[in-house]
This record gives sequence, structure tokens and C-alpha cells, in this order.
Amino acid sequence: MEQKIKQADGNIGSNIRRIRLEKGIKQTTLVRMLQLQNINITRESLVKIERGIQHISVSQLRGIRDCLETTYDELLE
Repeated sequence: MEQKIKQADGNIGSNIRRIRLEKGIKQTTLVRMLQLQNINITRESLVKIERGIQHISVSQLRGIRDCLETTYDELLE
């Protein structure tokens, strides 16, 4: 089973949302990009991750970092 990262304060999710919006990427587009990388995620899961109510897996975080062309530091700050 893949390790999940807990969002104690929801910062990861809000950072993902902020960066995604800054780059003009819609949720459905990001989900498609992740699915093309064989990362198992749905739009509903992304919504929950961005709201900080669902843990994010390591592979999801890595994929989001790559798709958004950002760094772990920016996602985790």
C-alpha cells in the first residue's frame, strides 16, 4: 500500500489549488494529465485534496509537482 501524506492544516491542498489556478489549469485537465502518467486519481479526489480533507499519496504529490512544473518546497510550504 502506498504511503499517504497527512494534511494537518490543509496547506498542501491550498498550495496545489493556488499554483494550478496561477497556471490556468482546470481540475479536469490536471486529472487527465495525472491519469496519463498512470496516477490513479479522480476529479472528486482532487477536490478533496485541494480542500485538505483527503490525504494525498506520494505518487499523486510527485505527479502534481511534475504536471504543475513546480517544486516540493512550493507545494509543502
